[in-house]
Amino acid sequence: MNRLLSLLLLCLPLRALAAPPYHPQGSCAGFARLDLASLPGTCVGLVAKGLHFPRGLAVVGHDVYVVEMGGWVKGRGALLRFADDGTAPPQTLLTGLDEPNGIAVAPDGTIYLGLLGRVARLRLSGGKATLEDVITGLPDTGRHPLTALVAEPDGALDINIGSATNNCEGPGKTPPNPAKPCPKTAATPPRASIARIMPQPGKVLRFQDAQILANGLRNSMGLAILPDGKLAAAVNARDFINLADPNLSDETEPRDTLDIITPGADYGWPYCFDANRPSPEYPRFDCAKMTAPSVLLAPHAAPLGLLVYRGVAIPALKDTLLIPYHGYRAQGHRLMAMTLNAQGLPEGQPWQVIWGWAGTPSQAPMGSPVSLAELPDGSVLITEDHNGTLLRLAPAG
Repeated sequence: MNRLLSLLLLCLPLRALAAPPYHPQGSCAGFARLDLASLPGTCVGLVAKGLHFPRGLAVVGHDVYVVEMGGWVKGRGALLRFADDGTAPPQTLLTGLDEPNGIAVAPDGTIYLGLLGRVARLRLSGGKATLEDVITGLPDTGRHPLTALVAEPDGALDINIGSATNNCEGPGKTPPNPAKPCPKTAATPPRASIARIMPQPGKVLRFQDAQILANGLRNSMGLAILPDGKLAAAVNARDFINLADPNLSDETEPRDTLDIITPGADYGWPYCFDANRPSPEYPRFDCAKMTAPSVLLAPHAAPLGLLVYRGVAIPALKDTLLIPYHGYRAQGHRLMAMTLNAQGLPEGQPWQVIWGWAGTPSQAPMGSPVSLAELPDGSVLITEDHNGTLLRLAPAG
């Protein structure tokens, strides 16, 4: 995602970001029904509005946890809890957080928050919430400093380490030296990577204690564990490729990717893009030695989350991987799905689950879906950051 665009948008008042507003009509499983297109037999309800840049989302039992980033400014983030499957008013558990983004729930029920430069464990006791650092020293500068994470079945955490630049440009946006490796990919920790670390009770770990699972992934904001235990990563590809090569179109290239992570693999950023094509800055690079993306998504779709749907309430979503397209371009602002085959791996091409975010005053605002979580009844919750809303996809009627 283009952080500069996000910064410009966040300079506007929060209410301005929500314009044009939704125009609810009727009911969707007890919530105001929005005029959005969705799978036959489903509807989209408005669970909450007026949230301050909601990002991460998790469900523990019948409690819904929402991370409010508050904007691209330190100290404005918060953690909210909605009881009773989101039907209760929000309770503010924590405030003053530094650009919180991700939230993950381990198999034992432990809740982890991804904040600027660190991951912390949530402690709830006596009606109070506190944070206990789990890992510190994560990169907190550059173009992609937000912390996305997912918990493995054994309790280990997989953490996105976004790239510091768009495509390894230097100060003043000077082109990189094609004869030398990109400095940030060789740093400690390497940017554009995914790290894995096992939290230790009562011990704060440094990033140096983490294992680098894979490299060459520009910004893996969507992470999920597939049914076979493999890690899936939805990766935001580069912007402004036309500035490096006027013969390439920024509207159609490159495509974002979905990658089934192979430990130790290098997926090519910044040297390669799309289906292992050499980047304009590195025209002689041998991209054949890099690991190819598993699936090419829409260009600039900006997937910021992933969810393996495990419920039965929405039969059309059985055995699917849900992918929110957050992007502002024509192929963004919608919720997509991919079918999982008998081995639990995505196959084919993504197809639409929610669409119709038109961005016109007489209809709905442009959608900006970020994170997904499944409720016990099989309905799906969705955060929208720029509209400041929490939505729910549910069976109609």
